[in-house]
Amino acid sequence: MDATQQDATARARELQRSWYGEPLGALFRRLIDDLGLNQARLASVLGLSAPMLSQLMSGQRAKIGNPAVVQRVQALQELSSQVADGRVSAAEAAVRMEEIKKTAGGSVLNTQATASTGAPTVRRVVREIQSLLRSVAAAGDIIDAAESLTATHPELAEFLRVYGAGRTADAVAHYEAHQS
Repeated sequence: MDATQQDATARARELQRSWYGEPLGALFRRLIDDLGLNQARLASVLGLSAPMLSQLMSGQRAKIGNPAVVQRVQALQELSSQVADGRVSAAEAAVRMEEIKKTAGGSVLNTQATASTGAPTVRRVVREIQSLLRSVAAAGDIIDAAESLTATHPELAEFLRVYGAGRTADAVAHYEAHQS
C-alpha cells in the first residue's frame, strides 16, 4: 500500500470513528467474535455484500450508505452486548439475528423495546440519538455548531459535542448522568 492509499485509509477510519464511535473494522470484528459469526454471515445479516463489508472493515470505504444497514448494525450491537452479559443465549441470538436480517429499517427513532421491560435500553436510545444527529451533519459541522453555542447555550453545546461527535460510551455516561 503506497502513502496515498495509507492516508486515504487513515482518513476513512477517522471518519468512521466520528460517525460510528470507532472504526468499522473494530466494531465488525467485535460483532463477529461476540455473536460467533464469520464475515460472510455478518454481511448477510446486515444486508451488505461480502466485498462491501470487507471494504468498510479495511477502511477502503468510510460510510455505510444505507440507513437500514446502520440500524441493523445498531441492533446487532445491542444483541452482542446482551450475549456478552449472558442475558441472551446463543440459540436466541441466532433467532434474533434472523429477525434483524429481515428488518427493512424504519424511523431512526424507532419504538423497539427490550423484551423484559418494554423500555428501550440506554445504549439503544443513545445510538439512535447519535444516528439521527450524524444523519443530518458531519461530526466537524456538529462541533462547529456546538462551538457557536458554547457562550450562550453551554448545555446544548455539550449535548451536540457528546452525541454528535463523541464516543458512544461517553454519550451513555452523559445520558445516565442527566436522567436523575
